[in-house]
Amino acid sequence: MASKPGILTDWPWTPLGNFKYVILAPWAIHAMYSFLVKDEKERDVAHFLIFPFLLWRMLHNQLWISLSRHRTAKGNNRIVDKGIEFEQVDRERHWDDQIIFNGIIFYVAYFTLPGASHMPFWRADGVVVTILLHTGPVEFLYYWFHRALHHHYLYSRYHSHHHSSIVTEPITSVIHPFAEHIGYFLLFSIPLLTVIFTGTRSIVSFVGYISYIDFMNNMGHCNFELVPKWLFSVFPFLKYLMYTPSFHSLHHTQFRTNYSLFMPFYDYMYGTMDKSSDVLYEKSLTRPEESPDVVHLTHLTTPDSIYHMRLGFASVASKPYISKWYLRLMWPLTSSYMMLIWICSRTFVLERNHFNKLKLQTWAIPKYRIQYFLKWQNEPINSLIEEAILDAEQRGVKVLSLGLLNQGEELNIYGELYIHRNPKLKIKVVDGSSLAVAVVLNSIPKGTTQVLFRGKLSKVAYFTALALCQKGIQVATFHEEEYAKINMKLNTKLGGKLALSKNYAHKIWLVGDGLTKEEQLKAPKGTLFIPFSQFPPKRMRKDCFYHTTPAMMSPTSFENMDSCENWLPRRAMSAWRVAGILHALEGWNVHECGHTIFDIEKIWEASLQHGFRPLMIPS
Repeated sequence: MASKPGILTDWPWTPLGNFKYVILAPWAIHAMYSFLVKDEKERDVAHFLIFPFLLWRMLHNQLWISLSRHRTAKGNNRIVDKGIEFEQVDRERHWDDQIIFNGIIFYVAYFTLPGASHMPFWRADGVVVTILLHTGPVEFLYYWFHRALHHHYLYSRYHSHHHSSIVTEPITSVIHPFAEHIGYFLLFSIPLLTVIFTGTRSIVSFVGYISYIDFMNNMGHCNFELVPKWLFSVFPFLKYLMYTPSFHSLHHTQFRTNYSLFMPFYDYMYGTMDKSSDVLYEKSLTRPEESPDVVHLTHLTTPDSIYHMRLGFASVASKPYISKWYLRLMWPLTSSYMMLIWICSRTFVLERNHFNKLKLQTWAIPKYRIQYFLKWQNEPINSLIEEAILDAEQRGVKVLSLGLLNQGEELNIYGELYIHRNPKLKIKVVDGSSLAVAVVLNSIPKGTTQVLFRGKLSKVAYFTALALCQKGIQVATFHEEEYAKINMKLNTKLGGKLALSKNYAHKIWLVGDGLTKEEQLKAPKGTLFIPFSQFPPKRMRKDCFYHTTPAMMSPTSFENMDSCENWLPRRAMSAWRVAGILHALEGWNVHECGHTIFDIEKIWEASLQHGFRPLMIPS
């Protein structure tokens, strides 16, 4: 929002929320129906293609978003070395409003303007006219319109909304108030209306021109330099006809320079080109890939979790993961993503952060959760994890945390497998169990005298049970098998604190994977479910309380937090991820994996000292 919002700031369909797309439905359905029922001579391909073209524009923008986030996370050729936060994601989440607006204009123009229907596929003269009119009137008028928007009156009421984003993403290019978009569309309609009224219009000229605008807008705001230097060496005049991402980035950091739309020659002509443009361009081109201090490994969970990752849908990733109905409708695209991931099968950089001079990255293993339960997938998964560890070792990474990849004894002995295979590793492998145990222990309300364990037992469960018994808290379980497993981990002096429960009267449940619906329904009203597992239980009771999986809130100084870690709330981080960061901050030169565990009290105190805070217990 601008600092002093002017008239026509909000889009007319803002009150509709996510139902705003129904505005286009009547026109899109009519175009499809007309194309199907009319005979071949009366069919209008241009009318039919309006809606698919709008979908293409959305896909085009999304591809740029994913590419930009991946490249800026890796660090090579990054221009502005700062992160973005949730506030920017929220401000830019309605980037598709301008596509809806354009769609409405296209449909209205089709029915009202003579010559807008039955366009031929190609006309060379129309393409030439479009190019000339953009290079001349459009670029010239935009330059002066843009300079006017930087006058304090218009800037405070409109354009400051766009400039709220110092670090730009591709979609930043279209984040403007409604009134400003009206002005831009009037400018860009000059070539389009001209070819219509002169009878030189064609599908190629329309689609090509709008796609060119989208491409250049996205490129100019992507925050990584991708225009090769040889291009300007071979064609020196191009520097006047094509801007670069670093050129426009300076406009967002300096504000009073580089006003041009896509062709910088007006900045050269009127003396508003930033003198550091060439220096920043060359510096960005030669910037190497960033070498992190800490790497956190994760993996995909469900098929549609690809959209929740930071490289997916920005607005979806900025909220805790919940399966959305509209994501299920995208199963053809989801299936394609799954196939692509299966074919490529390469670990990729997902996110970067900075904290206390540490450079942090999150890497994703291209495997889904279900694959971790298939024994024949164990070796491929372990190979990918081991390759990631060795890659991190070569990059000089200090600590690698396993996160969701710490799937148990059956897969990799809680990470110890990789230490046995590579005994000379300098990098420290951390499974984070100690902090997970500490978080679970500190999530239990004070004064608790007994707890009930239920679910698949894990390393975290065993050490949590041990710590509770040492504190004099009784640990109960339903099943004899679980009782026997926990009893084996406890020494004889603590065995008396372990009980086999015959009822469901306990108010504090420590739960892992495998908690059933029937068991939840038997819990008394007001029961607090505290997960010790990586994945949360499905919430079946509205009269009970559910804690998050072991996690902590990150300090305010933790930079570049713009997406949620799976189902956790904003700025929350899993205990397994935090543990790796703490090992690097404290310089603990030890592995934490296998059947051993780090000092629980020590790592808990360290987390609090560095500004991490426990999540509030529901009450």
